[in-house]
Amino acid sequence: MPLPAPFRVFSPPSAAASAGPAGAQRALIYGRRAPLAGALLFFSIGAVSAAAVACRTGCSFSHRRLPFLGARGLSSARMVSASTTVPSIVVYVTVPNREAGKKLSQSIISEKLAACVNIVPGIESVYWWEGKVQSDAEELLIIKTRESLLDALTEHVKANHEYDVPEVISLPITGGNSKYLEWIKNSTGKTDLF
Repeated sequence: MPLPAPFRVFSPPSAAASAGPAGAQRALIYGRRAPLAGALLFFSIGAVSAAAVACRTGCSFSHRRLPFLGARGLSSARMVSASTTVPSIVVYVTVPNREAGKKLSQSIISEKLAACVNIVPGIESVYWWEGKVQSDAEELLIIKTRESLLDALTEHVKANHEYDVPEVISLPITGGNSKYLEWIKNSTGKTDLF
């Protein structure tokens, strides 16, 4: 008795070949689809295994990499699920030199507008200004703070920076070491409602 149509493509080529020209055609289809089906199965098992490893190791997976895991993915250190943290950000600010960077960093920390400021020396900025391409040596401040303090931080930078238009851009922190994220919360502005 022949197999139902959906299962014929997975029947062994020898059985299909003995059925004449139609069987040879099925053998050709079997030869093409079986490796594809096997590859899909392999990658599916591999993705589930990788997700299981991620759960054991605490690595954060994005839903863009594993869409079948849903919007939250497998991250145990996501900001949305951590009750001891608040939405946090990293803010980039460039300064002309080390002295300006230290002065601005200390005032930001003193005002509790951030938990930490890293000063990265030796960057070269190439930018468009006053109708032409400019290039300057600068230093980069990497500021870790609460998302709710961004407006106050921006105003502080604008008031204490020597540039006419200082760079203040923020990126969300979507996860990480929960103790560090809790430290950001506890080390910044006490006027926040969180």
